[in-house]
Amino acid sequence: MSKTQPTHRNRTRLAAALLVALLGPAAYAATVDQAAIVASEKDGNEWLSHGRTYDEQRFSPLKQITADNVGKLGLSWYLDLDNHRGLEATPLFSDGVLYASLSWSRAIAVDVATGKVLWTFDPQIDRGKARDACCDAVNRGVALWNGKVYIGTLDGRLVALDAKTGREVWSQQTTDNSKPYTITGAPRVVKGKVIIGTSGAEYGVRGYFSAYDAETGKMAWRFYTVPGDPAKPYEHPELAEAAKTWKGDQYWKGGGGGTVWDGMAYDPDLELLYIGTGNGSPWNRELRSPGGGDNLYLSSILAVNPDTGKLAWHYQTTPGETWDFTATQQLTLATLELEGKPRKVIMQAPKNGFFYVLDRETGKLLSAEKFGKVTWAERVDLATGRPVEAPGVRYEKEPIVMWPSPFGAHSWHSMSYNPQTGLVYIPYQEIPGVYRNEGKDFVRRKGFNTGAGFSDATEIPREAVSGALLAWDPVKQKEAWRVPYPHYWNGGTLSTAGNLVFQGTAAGNLVAYSADKGEKLWSFAAQTGIVAAPMTYNYKGEQYVAIMAGWGGVAPLIGGDAAKAPGVGNVSRLLVFKLDGKASLPPLPSRQVAALARIPQPVHASEADLKAGQQLYGSYCSVCHGVGAMSGGLVPDLRKSDESRRSLFQQIVREGVLRPLGMPSFGDTLSADEVEKIKAYVMSREYADYMKEQQSTAAKDKP
Repeated sequence: MSKTQPTHRNRTRLAAALLVALLGPAAYAATVDQAAIVASEKDGNEWLSHGRTYDEQRFSPLKQITADNVGKLGLSWYLDLDNHRGLEATPLFSDGVLYASLSWSRAIAVDVATGKVLWTFDPQIDRGKARDACCDAVNRGVALWNGKVYIGTLDGRLVALDAKTGREVWSQQTTDNSKPYTITGAPRVVKGKVIIGTSGAEYGVRGYFSAYDAETGKMAWRFYTVPGDPAKPYEHPELAEAAKTWKGDQYWKGGGGGTVWDGMAYDPDLELLYIGTGNGSPWNRELRSPGGGDNLYLSSILAVNPDTGKLAWHYQTTPGETWDFTATQQLTLATLELEGKPRKVIMQAPKNGFFYVLDRETGKLLSAEKFGKVTWAERVDLATGRPVEAPGVRYEKEPIVMWPSPFGAHSWHSMSYNPQTGLVYIPYQEIPGVYRNEGKDFVRRKGFNTGAGFSDATEIPREAVSGALLAWDPVKQKEAWRVPYPHYWNGGTLSTAGNLVFQGTAAGNLVAYSADKGEKLWSFAAQTGIVAAPMTYNYKGEQYVAIMAGWGGVAPLIGGDAAKAPGVGNVSRLLVFKLDGKASLPPLPSRQVAALARIPQPVHASEADLKAGQQLYGSYCSVCHGVGAMSGGLVPDLRKSDESRRSLFQQIVREGVLRPLGMPSFGDTLSADEVEKIKAYVMSREYADYMKEQQSTAAKDKP
């Protein structure tokens, strides 16, 4: 075929363009398939998959916006969103339409020409399901394929929508809804199969990921990441080998963990699908696998055949995981020049603080170095591929303070790789972790189970945490430059051929830096903390940058002074920028904090009851209302409840009278006496904070 002749693919897209011009984007959705996603690597006009392309580099070849002119970047338009929880999705762009997800697993399509909503989809999640979500009722995005939009829901469904209308085409329940499974991650579609995993390890589930036929919704295969009951046949042969690395019977009785809730990538040439797996359940290995063991396939990178789900190779980043060190963080494919030769690699910067470079065809470890503060291990032994752990870090006998923490040196916030600079841009964070072996005190609850003393946790001091935008050289395995931030939980990154890196921050700004040197070139006050990653696209010859802005996720819910430090709330919007954009955001209404109508009083409860209340609060309440009863601002701060609300404490907690607002019922797990102990603990925290404030005021008033 002559290069000047239009291919079938080009003719199809030309016809699509004509239909869009005649009928508008709402009337036609062009075909997105594997050929389209692969082809988009070069032109960059569209953003068709979660990480833009299958390699998940989050690099755009667009270069209309550059380091030289980014100072002229302005808001083109914005869309206020009916959303009050965190926004974590990266929008997708195809043929004039942006597709994204909101909290509570809702989907939305927006016409970029007008900024108008074309359709919305609400799966009607029972708000009580928030009880099973460790990290807010969030969703990280949708997938596109052959005129359909796919979204995973918090209650475990995989739903296919008509891209033109938003109407449901098919729906599959991918989980056993009698168990605390959730879905928060974005699906991927490869070779006509929708790939989706689950969340819920802390609550006691068994991890897996599945492939569904994109047209019919029929399940093609499922890969379990940990073995089940050894008295029953294993679902696939890889589990027999994995079972040799587990001890006892507690792991399969309690689920084992290993959930797949984020990182995926695909190499269409090697025909390998790469999956990152999660932490153990409970975190503490001594409780789930007494006597040790690597506990495959926890905290691992898996390479599987997308047609069959058969394992090609695996690499475990954290053998015998015991700290919530997931390997679900972004997986990025690239070609690096190593020892003078091009090498196809897969890269990851998981929670544990080491940056890994592996041969993506064989899984061989090529290099691994610390990219931040790491005290749990001295190094990774390249001969064995295993970390050399520091003494005592498994906290079998004594509690420890170490780095990183369950928040990770890098969490789910997307990193990006720029093949022009050769650098990876990582949303780095430095937060200490405190671990204690609960041992004989551990009781498996219908709630948050770690076995690592999490229920004892108090708020994290602000001075103990920080963040940074880190530019990392994966060949030299060393830092190229960094931009320090006073706060953690900053957003994902986007790098472009215009020598730019974009990142939103916890303090509420979208910032552009030079990709080669890290010089700050532009900033926009977004009026809200940003945790999602930006994306960019070309529409009618102009380059745009778009981002879902809305503070949320686990960090503000965990609470404490560190989480409140940025001083931003949730203002949910889709923000779209272009050169010489002239739009502006309206001023925020003033936020007035209502003063308590009462003076807090001492709580007359025994130390034993207050301690029990603290542990119960840590197990059932802290993941939403904040560690130490200090909310990050997205949900009510229980220390500041008014008397009418506090008088209904039993009805709210045990009977679920506020379930429609997202407050689950705990009547099946908490007794009335236990609820009273939680209430006493919250009131004691209120009184302690009040007295601390009074003493501080008195000290300031002294002459």
